[in-house]
Amino acid sequence: FVMYLRPAAVRLLPLLLFVPVAGAFLLSPSIYTVPLVEASDSGATSSNSASCLSSSSNPTTESTTMSAPQWFQKEISITAPSRGCHLITTDINKAIKDDLSKIKIGLANLFIQHTSASLTVNENADPDVRRDMEVALNKIVPAEWNRDGTFRHTMEGDDDMPGHMKSSLMGASLTIPIRNGRLALGTWQGIYLNEHRDQGGWGGGHTRHIVITLQGTS
Repeated sequence: FVMYLRPAAVRLLPLLLFVPVAGAFLLSPSIYTVPLVEASDSGATSSNSASCLSSSSNPTTESTTMSAPQWFQKEISITAPSRGCHLITTDINKAIKDDLSKIKIGLANLFIQHTSASLTVNENADPDVRRDMEVALNKIVPAEWNRDGTFRHTMEGDDDMPGHMKSSLMGASLTIPIRNGRLALGTWQGIYLNEHRDQGGWGGGHTRHIVITLQGTS
């Protein structure tokens, strides 16, 4: 046993001598030392973080005064003349013009309180766009799904469950920037009220309630 052990010990001896030396070298702080760069009169960068925030010998102080945010909220009712997509930008502007004029920069949020009507922004010039939007929505969610077993929620008529689907697809709210007292809509953009039902729900017509919230600074 001793005769086999001795050659193995001889082979391991260099390794046993190398490990302490290597460990001492790796643990030596000198090999990880990063030299500090001191600031000089010529404007060289210093490693001191505080120097990055220091000001010049003659600092110029600028103060910006911002007004406190203003909030306004109003609920309006709009009666859609029929099922389809209707341009209501004028109605919205008329309802909020006094409060809107007080805001230089901010946001306007419009939220419709219904599950079978929606809001969107789109073309404000050619009425064919609104007609085509309604045609496309009827093809995306056909009324036939109310009768072929696709839908189970059918008790309120063929336009009810499709109306719910279209409402979720189009969305119940809009956020529009306010700039210098006006809604920052593009030249060809208008706000649509999309009425997705023939009877407006339980024979209640097409009167829809929209909550408008304005916030911003003057």
